[in-house]
Amino acid sequence: MLKDRHPAFLAALWMTGALFSFMAMAVSGRELTAEYTTYQILFFRSVIGVVLIGALVAKTGIEQLRTTRPGAHLVRNIAHFGGQYGWFYGLAWISLAEVIAIEFTTPVWTALLAWLLLGERLTLPRVLAVALGIAGLLLILRPGMGVLHPASLAVLAGAFGYALSYIQTKSLTRTDTPLCILFYMTLMQLPFGMVPSLLDWKSPTLEALPWILVVGVTAMSAHYCMARAFKLADATVVVPMDFMRLPLIALVGYLFYQELIDWYVLAGAALMFSGNLINIRAEQRKAPLRQEIKAHQSPE
Repeated sequence: MLKDRHPAFLAALWMTGALFSFMAMAVSGRELTAEYTTYQILFFRSVIGVVLIGALVAKTGIEQLRTTRPGAHLVRNIAHFGGQYGWFYGLAWISLAEVIAIEFTTPVWTALLAWLLLGERLTLPRVLAVALGIAGLLLILRPGMGVLHPASLAVLAGAFGYALSYIQTKSLTRTDTPLCILFYMTLMQLPFGMVPSLLDWKSPTLEALPWILVVGVTAMSAHYCMARAFKLADATVVVPMDFMRLPLIALVGYLFYQELIDWYVLAGAALMFSGNLINIRAEQRKAPLRQEIKAHQSPE
């Protein structure tokens, strides 16, 4: 039975679900950008999210939605909405692989923001991860060589928005439940997408409904699967699998959209992956040391 399997094996299964969810979301987003604005796609996504999260809340109890930090939720969701906007906007103009590769700069901005806003130390492995991340980004964008598309900058800004939302999420998890954070995410982002959508509204067609459903459902399933994977296994197991999104989405782009595989993009992503892996391994080596120090400091 699956429950008797090694946790790393189960984590790999959950990450497989996350990878397929992310790929399905990217393809459905690409299909919808041909007919609908980015704001409308985000509005559709939020509507489905409200329904799904509302069903979970109805089952688990509404009391967990109480929060004393509505302002922090608002800041988080403005940043997260900006991240989503940049991601979906990029799907309409640049290759799927480039969108995913630029998105992988999020850990770089997260480390810098954690240093600036939370006072977290920039250790040597973290500095190395940031340096390799920036080097990988420059290799992907190649500024000054005539290959930089404005949509790439939108995705880059989106990655920064995601990083800021992650910092806020870390702060919110000290007081609020994950379901509470997800509930306010879908509820607050609903009007963010609805208001601009009404200015250029286009009613969804029957042909578009399956893609709309896929965008909404996979947005939730991808992050749920990743959360389950991180609960079962170390980051050194989960993160390398997450980076498999890039070659897989490059293959999807090649097969379905005739997108050429850009080796600069793959090489840049490899640099980012190396930096993240170095940082994760350093953090894991420090964890037993922290536990040992804590054990010595605790009264017998």
